Amino acid sequence: MDLGIRGKRALVCASSKGLGRGCALALAEAGVDLVLNARGAEALEATATEIRDRFGVSVEAVAADIVSEAGRAQVLEVAGQVDILVTNAGGPPPGMWTDWNREDFIAALDANMLTPIALMKAQVPGMMERGWGRVVNITSQSVKAPIPQLGLSNAARTGLTGYVAGTARQVAGQGVTINNLLPGAHETDRIRSFEANLHQKSGRPVEEIRKERTATIPSGRYGTAEEFGQTCAFLCSQHAGYIVGQNILLDGGGINATI
Repeated sequence: MDLGIRGKRALVCASSKGLGRGCALALAEAGVDLVLNARGAEALEATATEIRDRFGVSVEAVAADIVSEAGRAQVLEVAGQVDILVTNAGGPPPGMWTDWNREDFIAALDANMLTPIALMKAQVPGMMERGWGRVVNITSQSVKAPIPQLGLSNAARTGLTGYVAGTARQVAGQGVTINNLLPGAHETDRIRSFEANLHQKSGRPVEEIRKERTATIPSGRYGTAEEFGQTCAFLCSQHAGYIVGQNILLDGGGINATI
């Protein structure tokens, strides 16, 4: 399918690895020029080089911490005004509700709520003026079904979801859509690190841990960054202009809910 976005320009955050990288690859395949961001320069440049070589699109890479004000300013200076914005940032550490204090919540809000909002405020007005734009926020399945040990993430990402619900409906009339993608477990470095930690703590084989975890997913497997990226690219396409303020689960059916 021709997504109708060839020649558009996108900013994709946290895109050197994992789900952000999957989104960048899918957008490049559709002919979109990219500004990529991540903290690690080496992995970021490797991804940028691969995308240039494979798809022949323009790729600018900015190694900076998108959560910091200085890093965000650096990224936005290079990006200028884009047509597509994909926000993404790693989640806060797990723990128990008794562990967290005010500073922990502020840090989580900065990374997973206030940074995406700042990026939208920087980019959406220009999209509205031009009469077209797409914003996709990568959040988490936890906004649909909270994960007890990820309370910081639950709180911050749910706050972003509420912000998007209202804002998306205010800008849709100017041709700009804002939607959220809610990943479950995907085959990324993050999930492999999680399994390795469980292996170290329990001594159980990684294969056994993986089999046990995927058995709880109706699809019987983890998702892939590639299929996640293709979903992101479709939401950014000309065909998705009537999808507004939605939270789209990619969890293999893990969350058992009617709506």
